[in-house]
Amino acid sequence: MSKVLVTGGCGYIGSHTIISLIESGYEPISIDNLSNSYEESLERVFQITGKKVKNHRIDLCDAPSLHTVFDQYDDIQGIIHFAALKAVGESVEKPLLYFRNNLNSLLNVMDQANRKGIDHVIFSSSCTVYGQATDLPVTEETEMKEAESPYGRTKQLSEYILKDLSEIWGINALSLRYFNPAGAHPSGLLGEAPRVAALNLVPVITETAAGKRDTCVVFGDDYDTRDGSCIRDYIHVMDLADAHTKALTYLLQNKHSSNYEVFNLGIGQGVTVLESIQAFERVTGQKLKYEIGPRRPGDVVAIYSNYDKAKKHLGWMPRFGIDDIMKSAWQWELNRDF
Repeated sequence: MSKVLVTGGCGYIGSHTIISLIESGYEPISIDNLSNSYEESLERVFQITGKKVKNHRIDLCDAPSLHTVFDQYDDIQGIIHFAALKAVGESVEKPLLYFRNNLNSLLNVMDQANRKGIDHVIFSSSCTVYGQATDLPVTEETEMKEAESPYGRTKQLSEYILKDLSEIWGINALSLRYFNPAGAHPSGLLGEAPRVAALNLVPVITETAAGKRDTCVVFGDDYDTRDGSCIRDYIHVMDLADAHTKALTYLLQNKHSSNYEVFNLGIGQGVTVLESIQAFERVTGQKLKYEIGPRRPGDVVAIYSNYDKAKKHLGWMPRFGIDDIMKSAWQWELNRDF
């Protein structure tokens, strides 16, 4: 089995991707400092897959500790780099924190990959690299516009770093530009479980419905959209996990056409915030208490994807829609104990 290093492996997307990797015959290893995640996620991975996954609890910005971890392995075939701070609003308030963490962690990981001769890297990018896109849906050829937040800027800069390193070092790197990951594993055993208060819409909805929050705030209802709320492309976390596994296989089988490529990962449909709430109410039968609040700094008005490139080259297509996302997220919320 090919060993794969997963940074942020105890986090939301990382833990679900580890499940997909195991089910596809890979042997994942996790690095996660648990700043916004729990090692219990890997216990759930064991319950689902029957496979134990080791986590190295270090900060990727700590270069000497990272060096020590890499020296424990001589047979890592690829790296999937998830670990990063990711709250748009917080990045506006604390830009230096985001620049230091997200960029230094990537640089340290790439330094070790180069030292150990690891030639296959998949980077967790974001649709925020497109900024306020005006032509929708966005494709991989859509121009990067000014980032709307320091978080988005770190993703843009990270992509440029990877592109340059792939050209200079000859490594193979993919940037997967996610849209809005949501939902939970179909078993109901694993889902989104941040250590700090959730900011993403779907867990805010489910926590409100479960009585953990007083209300769900819709940030703005005066945007130029069909109901005034922001439009997003919500992709089920297991579809996203499957895309990472397919992307790794794509690299390892030398199917890539250049050293650096980018792929959009979304379902290709825009859903407004208010439509998301309606979908939750429809599939769960729960009436949600929500209120309209002011616009949130750093939010783009509307964005959704064209995923034709991933379909053609990775053989990937999303299987789940917004109703599946809400149904699985609610099941996880009812079962969640960490």
